[in-house]
Amino acid sequence: MGLKPEISAYLQDRAALGLPQVWQAPLAQIRENTKLHVALQQSLDEIYSCEHKIIQGPTSKLPIRIYRPSNLQNLPVLLFFHGGGWVLNFLDIYEPALRKLSNLGNFVIVALEYQKAPEHPYPAAFNDCYATLEWLIDNAKQLDIDLTSVGVGGDSAGGNLASAVALKAVNENLISLAFQLLIYPCNDVKMEYPSAVKNAEGFGLTTKAMKWFWQQYLSNESNKKDPYAVPITAKSLKGVAPAILISAEFDPLADDVRNYYNKLQQDLVPAVYKEYAGQIHGFFNLSGITTDAESLYLDIATEINAILGRH
Repeated sequence: MGLKPEISAYLQDRAALGLPQVWQAPLAQIRENTKLHVALQQSLDEIYSCEHKIIQGPTSKLPIRIYRPSNLQNLPVLLFFHGGGWVLNFLDIYEPALRKLSNLGNFVIVALEYQKAPEHPYPAAFNDCYATLEWLIDNAKQLDIDLTSVGVGGDSAGGNLASAVALKAVNENLISLAFQLLIYPCNDVKMEYPSAVKNAEGFGLTTKAMKWFWQQYLSNESNKKDPYAVPITAKSLKGVAPAILISAEFDPLADDVRNYYNKLQQDLVPAVYKEYAGQIHGFFNLSGITTDAESLYLDIATEINAILGRH
C-alpha cells in the first residue's frame, strides 16, 4: 500500500506553509518554526498529575515533566527522551502523546528537556539523559516508582539517546533496566541502507536533513565510532534491556530500525519489532491527524506491560 491518505494530506498542508529546510535558514528561525507543530493544537487528555520540575544536570539545569496516571504507589516508570535531531523540539509538542501513553499503560512517564546541539554537541545530550536516569534512581522513593520496572525510551534522536543510555546502564552496572522503547531511532550515522535512498525525500524527514542533524550532533569525526553516539557501532549489545522497536514504512530510517533489531537479536536480546504500513517518521506526535498514532500508543502500552508481566 502507499501512504495513508491522511498522511498525504498532512504532508501537502506542511508543504503549503513553504517553510525552509533545516539547513536553509538560521537555527533560531528553524526552532521558531517548530512552534507550528500540529501537536500543539491537540487537546490534552486529563491525567492524575503532570508535574513540571527542574533538576541539576552535569553542566546545566534540566527541565523535566512527570506524568502520573493515578495515585497508585510503586508504579513502573518510562524515562522518555524526545526527538528532533538533537537540535529541535521541546516538551510541549510531546504533551498530548505522553499523557495518552501514561494513562493507557498506567505507568509514570518522566520526560526530559536535554541540551541541544550544535551549541551543545555530543556528549551533552547523552550525558544529560544518563544523569537523569541516575537522578530517577536516587529519587525513586519520592517519585513512588518501582525500581525493578524502570525503562528508557524515545523517538528518533530520543531513540538514539535511549539506546545509548540502555547500553551504558549495562556497561556501568547502574541498574537492570526492564525495557527500552525505541521509536524509529537513528542509530547509524552512515545511513548506507536502502530506505535512506528509497524514502530520501517527500515523506517529511529527508535523508539530507537527517545527515545535517548528525553533523550538528557529532562535532568530532572520532564520535562516529563511539557506541554511545552511534549505538550500531557497539561491539555487542548483550545484556541490554528487552527492546520494543517501532518503524514507519516511508521513513528514511526504516532500515536503521530493522538493522538495530537484527543486531539485538544476534546478541540474544529479547526484542519485538513492528513496522506501521503507510506511515512516516514523526507519526508518534500525529494523534490529531492519523488514528495510527492512537494504535501506536496502545501497542506501546501493551508491549511494555507484557514485558513487565502486568496485564
